[in-house]
Amino acid sequence: MAIAILAVVLGLAAWSNHLQQTQGATGDNTLNLYNWGDYIDPALITKFEKQTGYHVNVETFDSNEAMYTKIQQGGTSYDLAVPSEYMIEKMKKANMLIPLDKSKLTGMNNFGKSFLNQPFDPGNKYSIPYFWGTLGIIYNDKFVKPGAIQHWDDLWSPKYRNDIMLVDSARDILGFSLVSLGKSMNTTDAPTLQAAKAKLDQLSPNVKAVVADEIKMYMADNEAAIAVDWSGEASEMMSNNSHLHYVVPSEGSNLWFDNLVIPKTAKHFKAIYAFLNFMNNPKNAAQNTDYVGYATPNDKAKALLPKSVRNDKQFYPLQSVVDKSEVYKDLAPKTVGLYNDLFLEFKMFRN
Repeated sequence: MAIAILAVVLGLAAWSNHLQQTQGATGDNTLNLYNWGDYIDPALITKFEKQTGYHVNVETFDSNEAMYTKIQQGGTSYDLAVPSEYMIEKMKKANMLIPLDKSKLTGMNNFGKSFLNQPFDPGNKYSIPYFWGTLGIIYNDKFVKPGAIQHWDDLWSPKYRNDIMLVDSARDILGFSLVSLGKSMNTTDAPTLQAAKAKLDQLSPNVKAVVADEIKMYMADNEAAIAVDWSGEASEMMSNNSHLHYVVPSEGSNLWFDNLVIPKTAKHFKAIYAFLNFMNNPKNAAQNTDYVGYATPNDKAKALLPKSVRNDKQFYPLQSVVDKSEVYKDLAPKTVGLYNDLFLEFKMFRN
């Protein structure tokens, strides 16, 4: 009987160890990465695991807010996360991040100066650049004359009735309406936000749908003439349909940054710094850029990309366009609520 019990105990211990190795819940050879969906080349994960012996668990989120809530609630020990700039600011304020140990990092000199020391994280105390991009307009030259859309106001033309798809994002959609009014995308003034929403209401007849990832499929399949979405999504659409083009209006747009950070829940620090240094390597960063389609902040990685990519002004825009674009700030909860409420009203009651 004792032997049978011992066998059961040993079997359970072996199974527990197997679970830790496959799920990476607590093992020292584990890295728990919390990332956007399809935002890293799976081949790089395999390469990292083979080179280092660490096992990488990847869990995904679909919004900065969902990521924030999950980490804040605890329960899962994420070692690395990939928030956007305004969310990094918010996580800092909430004491949810661990400062980087710069003595353990390599490859930081690979990044362009314009991607370091940003206002949301002075001195890059907490974050390492991962990808960057813009918000812009995608159009299909089967339905829209090339060059006909260059500015946000062009979207309001009656000729585009029921032709436009919008990404389901309050800050972005209210944001381009604010820019079209000559206002900041970080506006906190309630009457100005109401005016931006009122102008969006005038756009309603032109809006075919407000959706998320489905935009990529619809645009690739010629189901809509125009979309407003992020540059990386545009890149994926364009790779599947040669009739698509991407424009960042010269009057300004959103300039966004996604960075790697270490949440307070982190446990596996050797794996963390091994992974950060691995991703800072130009060859690995270039491979990741080729897979994901977003712009890399790693200048040495960019130099490894084909000329057709690194010289593409659609995704590496002129400095004059970048200078007019805005990085989102972390707004007060009351203001964020107003953005969300106004956007919900627009979606519910559009014509």
